[in-house]
Amino acid sequence: MRLGFSSRLYLCYMSRFNSYTNTAIKLIALYKGDQPFSLFIKHFFSTEKKYGSKDRKQIAALCYNYFRLGFAMKNYSTEQKILTATFLCEQQASEFLEHIDPCLNKKISLPLADKLKVVKEQFLISDVFPFQQSLSESINIENYCQSMLVQPLLFLRLRPQCRLTTLKKLEKSKLSYKLINNNCIQLSPSTNVEDFFIIDKEVVVQDYNSQQVLNYLEINEVALFGEKIQLPGLFSWDCCAASGGKSILLNDIIKRKIDLTISDIRIGIIMNLHLRFKKANIKEYKYFIADIGNTEFTPPVSNYQLIICDAPCTGSGTWGRTPEQLCFFNAITIKKFSDKQKRIINNVMPHLRDGGIFVYITCSVFKEENEAIADFIKTSFSIKLLHQEILKGYDNKADTMFVAIFKK
Repeated sequence: MRLGFSSRLYLCYMSRFNSYTNTAIKLIALYKGDQPFSLFIKHFFSTEKKYGSKDRKQIAALCYNYFRLGFAMKNYSTEQKILTATFLCEQQASEFLEHIDPCLNKKISLPLADKLKVVKEQFLISDVFPFQQSLSESINIENYCQSMLVQPLLFLRLRPQCRLTTLKKLEKSKLSYKLINNNCIQLSPSTNVEDFFIIDKEVVVQDYNSQQVLNYLEINEVALFGEKIQLPGLFSWDCCAASGGKSILLNDIIKRKIDLTISDIRIGIIMNLHLRFKKANIKEYKYFIADIGNTEFTPPVSNYQLIICDAPCTGSGTWGRTPEQLCFFNAITIKKFSDKQKRIINNVMPHLRDGGIFVYITCSVFKEENEAIADFIKTSFSIKLLHQEILKGYDNKADTMFVAIFKK
């Protein structure tokens, strides 16, 4: 029997959504967590040319929704987990969910608390994150788990020298945005900011809480470093510089000349940082490449007034942006990073002068990387804790950060 045009069209429509599910299941099975999923799926689509942009977007969304459920629904099929995840993680009715489960699609705009009641037989929110005993004490486990179901927002920090002109650009752009604390712009995560701003010159792409980690220095600058002087400048070392975001932040908030040194273990990172500093108009700085966790490490110079240690960590505070990392996480990793953090601190602290300030930062939610390291610093060195804070990401659809500030 030959099908009419409308029947063939309906079957094609049905087949398309089944294909999305099957492709997502295939990708999830193939992915081993050894690289960011964004790179993995990009490579997959580069070799599979049959998928259009709309197809790629839908398949990627299904995969990321799946990862957002973390360790929950372990006894259910991948297909069932994708379905539940799509219902919980998305807020707007979709063609995909209408095809797979029209009843859930009708309830997709409900508040999350009501959605959780709908799927309570197969899904328990606390199962998302089974490492509750390792969390920093001030983090609310339910709020944290619920935040994993939501993609964090995109945040930009206005550079002070370009603030007014950038705000004018923002108004002309017609983007939907929110201005926070005068210098932080909140945008949709899908915004392509390079279409509107000169990155690192006008704005810095920097998470909301990452923008807050040096607030204590900004507020207490004179008390910490004395009256403003121009020369020789605040003798500072960003010892785990990575992309240089904290150095640019320091440059923007401290109202005095900074004699800056940066270091990192990776040559490629330092090369990229040079390019970024050029865009940010940071011209005077020193740098070196070294493994500061090595017991034989010694910096080229010493006696710093300020050391910023944005320490290597599990990155658990950023898993809302990379939920696949939660799914492949092993708790053994926490101690590995904690031990590494202690080695770095042991090697760095002797190069802080008396009266100097040490800033310890992580993007972790684990107490063994946060409060426990702060306690280690207090008990191991002649140093005073001035400020300690967990910056909770679930309050602002942002990353979770930890900062502790000490005076030697």
